[in-house]
Amino acid sequence: MTISRRGLLATSAAAATTPLLPARAQGKPKIRIGQLTDLSGTYRDNTGPTSVACSQEAIDQFMAGGRDFEVELISADHQNKPDVASSLARQWLDQGVDVISDVPTSSVALAVAEVCRQKDKIHLNASATVATLTGEQCSPNTIVWSFDTYENARSTAGAMTKRGADSWFILTADYAFGHSLELFGKKFITENGGKVLGSIRYPFPETTDFSSFLLQAASSGAKAIGLANAGLDTQNAIKQAFEFGLNQKMTIAPLLMFLQDVHSLGLKATQGLVTTESFYWDLNDGTRRFAQNILKRTPKNMPNQAQASCYGSVLHYLKAVQQMGAAEAKKSGAATVAAMKRLPTEDDAFGKGSIGINGRGVFPAYLFEVKKPEESKAEWDLYKLLATTPGPEAVRPLSETGCKLVTG
Repeated sequence: MTISRRGLLATSAAAATTPLLPARAQGKPKIRIGQLTDLSGTYRDNTGPTSVACSQEAIDQFMAGGRDFEVELISADHQNKPDVASSLARQWLDQGVDVISDVPTSSVALAVAEVCRQKDKIHLNASATVATLTGEQCSPNTIVWSFDTYENARSTAGAMTKRGADSWFILTADYAFGHSLELFGKKFITENGGKVLGSIRYPFPETTDFSSFLLQAASSGAKAIGLANAGLDTQNAIKQAFEFGLNQKMTIAPLLMFLQDVHSLGLKATQGLVTTESFYWDLNDGTRRFAQNILKRTPKNMPNQAQASCYGSVLHYLKAVQQMGAAEAKKSGAATVAAMKRLPTEDDAFGKGSIGINGRGVFPAYLFEVKKPEESKAEWDLYKLLATTPGPEAVRPLSETGCKLVTG
């Protein structure tokens, strides 16, 4: 398959169209990372070029001063299609790639995770959200860095129900991610004393007009409409809900919303919305330092939690490679992932953390409220912190995951 060069960053070490050559018999071993992301679709702004820049930042930061191995980063657009992503992943792994990173879109991530398991390579997931990746379909070859549908539904839906939004209608993207977010959203709404009066699933990624779904939600009598979607779908649903005046009648509740969504829609349209993220650029000195480094690479886009997860996961992987020795790390993806789980995590974006036996990164979850226009002091000054959930409380209890790595 020919892989388009379109959208690849100049910082990538090689174009995806270039066949990968076997490592030299002599000299330094080479670690090869292939980044599958969305460079042209629904999730481009939330992942895409900025995610690639974050991975390159991790590589450059780690390699500063020299190491006893080399690192090569390539990237390509998976088009949000599991078959395209699986084909690219197989081609890359057969050509010597050691790691497939990023991989937004849950259906795509599940497919790529299985390819990596079959070939004993590594899947570093930074941006798919379905909890199944570290649950029923967990793999010894997969790590999910910093957020998932369980965490977002627990923090956002649970918190908003406690705040008085005790009846809901849920609008869901009809694929694995949306289904998972809807499932956990219903769980935490009911556990906190609320009721779900209805739900509807729309075709993904074909849908751009949400008017009929929004009107159905309004007619349900629910106090809140939960958006179990992401990216441009979330933006379009919020925008159209405002056009219909639904924000005057019910609470608009995105169960997963990224910084770029707020930036794109503007504070006038999003003020007061509540969202959960595992990273925000203005949390502390470390997050601000990391964000400024990325802005030098992508001046028009502040990194979000998914993009920061590319940085964190790649940096931690390289630390494990250094500890094991590159030649040894290349032998088995599962063995290297096991080493990553044993090694405590620490970086500017997420601070100190760990990785659970099921492959889920354990970091705090932050509940934010979008600022009013008059509260914002700069272009990307968009959130104010409402609450922090410690990492062990934010992630799904291991006993509830159904992950065979926990039970067997």
